[in-house]
Amino acid sequence: MQSMSDDHTHVQEFFTARAADWDARFPDDGPAYATAVAELGLRAGDRVLDAGCGTGRALSPLRAAVGPSGVVLGADLTPAMLEAAVRAGRDRDGQLLLADAARPPLRTESLDAVFAAGLIAHLPHPAENLRELARVVRPGGTLALFHPIGRAALAARQGRQITPDDLRAEANLGPLLADSGWRMTSYIDEDARFLALAERLG
Repeated sequence: MQSMSDDHTHVQEFFTARAADWDARFPDDGPAYATAVAELGLRAGDRVLDAGCGTGRALSPLRAAVGPSGVVLGADLTPAMLEAAVRAGRDRDGQLLLADAARPPLRTESLDAVFAAGLIAHLPHPAENLRELARVVRPGGTLALFHPIGRAALAARQGRQITPDDLRAEANLGPLLADSGWRMTSYIDEDARFLALAERLG
């Protein structure tokens, strides 16, 4: 079994190599992020974490949703990704944290919502990590697991097939969330996006 540090090193290496041109490779994803953020149902003054924020593409729609009185945090493990977010000016929309998104350094029940784009595929211990995200969200708060491309389209892009043990399959994700303090409330997997929403159980 890999240690946490091995997991972290692998994830950091993967994203460090891709940080500089990440946004250029996926220039059309902005509207999909904005639509997914809208589905979180955030209100003015809410506190939200973008877990695994990368270059911060969700920070602007998150800020627009919670307004100037809200709190927007972006946590990522890879310094190069956060540096790219700063270069893009996205640190104006949220406070950036160099931190493990799966173990956020935040108080229990201190957030109203968590937005996580592409995160679940990189979680070293999914049940434990989702439980930790549940810890920092108040009961009734929301989790969005998002990807700007569906499972089948992503697999095709990567030259692989979807397998039945895919964590993001509805039959696998629902029980995983339920075991981790969440109740899945909606599930969309279409070519143009993947979005699973869950509510934090009381």
